[in-house]
Amino acid sequence: MTDIGYLAWDLAETHGPKPCLRDDRVELTYAEFADRTAAVAAQLDGRGIGAGDVVAVMLPNRVELLIVIMAAWRLGAAATPINPMFTANEADYQIADSDATLVVTVGPDAPTGDRAALYVDDLDTVSSAGWRSAVEPHADDLALLIYTSGSTGRPKGVMLTHANLQFMASSMGGAIGVTGDDHCLLILPLFHVNAICVSVLTPLVVGGQVSITGAFSVSRFFDDVARLRPTYFSAVPAIYAMLTSQPDEVPIDTSSLRFAVCGAAPISKELLERAESRFGFVIVEGYGLTEGTCASACNPVDGVRKLGTVGPALPGQQIAIRADDGTHAPAGVSGEVIIKGVNIMRGYLGKPDETARALDGGWLRTGDVGVLDDDGYLTLVDRIKDMIIRGGENIYPKEIENTLASHPSVLEAAVIGGPHAVYGEVPVAYVVAYPDTPVTEDELLEHVTGLLTRVKVPVAIHVVDALPRNPVGKIDKPRMRQDLKATAVN
Repeated sequence: MTDIGYLAWDLAETHGPKPCLRDDRVELTYAEFADRTAAVAAQLDGRGIGAGDVVAVMLPNRVELLIVIMAAWRLGAAATPINPMFTANEADYQIADSDATLVVTVGPDAPTGDRAALYVDDLDTVSSAGWRSAVEPHADDLALLIYTSGSTGRPKGVMLTHANLQFMASSMGGAIGVTGDDHCLLILPLFHVNAICVSVLTPLVVGGQVSITGAFSVSRFFDDVARLRPTYFSAVPAIYAMLTSQPDEVPIDTSSLRFAVCGAAPISKELLERAESRFGFVIVEGYGLTEGTCASACNPVDGVRKLGTVGPALPGQQIAIRADDGTHAPAGVSGEVIIKGVNIMRGYLGKPDETARALDGGWLRTGDVGVLDDDGYLTLVDRIKDMIIRGGENIYPKEIENTLASHPSVLEAAVIGGPHAVYGEVPVAYVVAYPDTPVTEDELLEHVTGLLTRVKVPVAIHVVDALPRNPVGKIDKPRMRQDLKATAVN
């Protein structure tokens, strides 16, 4: 066995006949998963893939995506999963930046960046003919290149090692109590580290199972839960918003689920309480960055949960609050959230200056503003870059969003800074209402006026059908700001 505990071969030795992975096409035991991965590894080996290479995988969520990633790892290579919805321009950038040697795609119409391609239907998953890798991958080898969403410019390749991934799987699994009896329903995209770590590696290292669903829809989600009987899933706030929007009379069976995880973006306390009340299972909110291999804090499934916080640091990690002078702020004082642990990335690919700025004395600077309480539970205030400066006064949009979300009709809210001739910036709000409880802009304005000081009250509140999102499901505030600026200019 290697010193990496989640390779398909190692897992098969311990959990061989147990159910491992399934999607809409296939169900595999741990032994079958290892056999198919060995066959693909032999095929990649025959194409010259080896230690230090990068294999790009541009596939929708399916078993073969994970088989290719594992096969690359067995050869000492790294993998970079690409959003299958990317345009050729976006995909070609990631392929070129990662210097991928091979691109695995759905077919000849998919972008390849002029690199060698292998189509998913041509993968050899049945015959490895006694093949054995000439290398043994190690914990400090590069495993994944996950590209950030690019909200502040061109996406950056985050370099994650096997040590990062292995630590995250055990740290997260220990925090939320995942065992071999657990069954994760994977609904998030596998080009994102949340899905790979929380929904795949975390259950697999302990002998659990994973069911990969196709394109997400509310009806499909509830059908899959009733049919497959998973015990947990991980999702983003937008999914919980869609799930809770179902009419009360729709029959829903979620009795197999013992908990769910919410991450990637802040969720309002009101939505969290509504979802838990509706479905009857615990939802734990977590927090982390791709640069920290997914998660750094999470409320416990069993233990003290503090709604409105993202919980304490996960086992083996440290969270501190950085004051303006670079020192660590005491409990109750806000500042930049910084993180330390084995989970911290190696750095940004080919960007030493940006890596140095992000990694300060061994601590990852997150760019998030937060505060720790006396028990070490972290409350997020906002993103530093999202802060609105109105006439010299700092305003955090999250405070206004939370206030809007306290109105019973509000499903989601997003607040951005709009240009103003006198004050520089002023808050502008966008709200999505629950389908069965429409609300007017005047009603919302009256609601927040009684709860916020005058400078924090939005100059405009727009009730909209939906909020724009980036590929990983976060509200796309950079796009909203661009659209608002364009409207103001015109």
